[in-house]
Amino acid sequence: MWWIVSRGERSHSRGNIFVQKFSALFPPVVMPRPPRELKPNYCYHVTVRCNNREFKLSRHECREVFLYAIKKAQDKFKFKLYALCIMSNHVHYLLEPDQPEDLPKIMHWLNWYTAMCFNRMLNRTGHFWEKRYHSSGFEKTDYKRALNTLRYIHANPKAANMQQGFFYDFSNYGTHDRLSNDGITQWHPAFLQLGRTLEECAAKYRRFCQRYRPQGKPEKKSFWGSSFLPSILKGGKSKKFSPGQMSLPWDKQRVTESTEVRDVAEKFIQANCYQPPVPGIRFQEC
Repeated sequence: MWWIVSRGERSHSRGNIFVQKFSALFPPVVMPRPPRELKPNYCYHVTVRCNNREFKLSRHECREVFLYAIKKAQDKFKFKLYALCIMSNHVHYLLEPDQPEDLPKIMHWLNWYTAMCFNRMLNRTGHFWEKRYHSSGFEKTDYKRALNTLRYIHANPKAANMQQGFFYDFSNYGTHDRLSNDGITQWHPAFLQLGRTLEECAAKYRRFCQRYRPQGKPEKKSFWGSSFLPSILKGGKSKKFSPGQMSLPWDKQRVTESTEVRDVAEKFIQANCYQPPVPGIRFQEC
């Protein structure tokens, strides 16, 4: 009988009824992932970042393996790569897949293969890349946006104060300035329409890049503990090195002893390095 139920139990049951009615009227909404804009004859500016924004790509060996992985992905998926820049904790691509639906397949394979390699090289486990890759697409014939994207990607090392100019071992700016062939990337039609000859295209693109002025990034907003943590870190124990900075078993022996990896990396770096090495001498970082 209802009169023998305690007051607390009655209020609890009324609360459950209210929750059930509210849930029926307003069911929970599950937010799906936003769909990719995949269209034919589209180019995509793709960015991937290391997990926790850690500088896991600062090692020369990792970047060499990365170039080899891109070459393997090209052989597998037949996509066109117009721009590339490998930074210390993120990577920029400008690519055109053979089929629109190939973009997720390309990035899934690249991220899987490189994560597997780098985790073994750096003696680590877990996610190597942060979240999903970010991509923005535009029509291949949109030459203005294509040139701006090319310049933005090539200007990344300069904007990060890593280089004074645009030449960088692990971007393909050199192929546009010196009209060289790095074995991985090719020229976008927007670059080829800059002049009647390749030399004119290179000269105009060089001047276009020299006019680039990087925009300052907005300051980080304050968050709880932002003023407290630096005081602790400053007076705490000595700084611990991350796994990417620690002495690893493969430091004494190059991971890229494979002829395939070395050949792919050497051709790319020689084509884009500021001062190409003398033929016959092992390439060095520029």
